[in-house]
Amino acid sequence: MPKWNGRRHLVEPLSSYIILSSALLGIGIYGLISKRNAIRLLFSVELIVNAANINFVAFARYANPPILSGWNIVFFSIAAAAMEATVGLALILVAFRLNGTIDVRKLNRLRG
Repeated sequence: MPKWNGRRHLVEPLSSYIILSSALLGIGIYGLISKRNAIRLLFSVELIVNAANINFVAFARYANPPILSGWNIVFFSIAAAAMEATVGLALILVAFRLNGTIDVRKLNRLRG
C-alpha cells in the first residue's frame, strides 16, 4: 500500500516496481521464445531492456541516500536501445527486400 512521506509525496513500495519489471521481463522472454516475426522479436528485446531500466531507477531511488548512477545507466541504456532499434529495423527492411518476408524461419538467404 502506498504511503505518504514527510514532504507530502506519495511513495510506492519497491515491490511494486519489481513486480512491474518482472512482468515486462516475462512478456519479453515469452515474445522471444514464441514469436518468429522479426518486428515482434525486436519489440520483445525492447521490453526486456525496459524491465532492466525500471529496476535500475527503482533501486537507485530507494538507496539511502538516493544515488544518481542508476539514472545515468538508464540514460545510456535508453540511448543504446534507440540505436539497437534503428539498426534492427534497418536489418529487417533489408531482409524484407531480399526475401519478401520478415518471418525469421524463412530467412535462408542470409546464411553464409
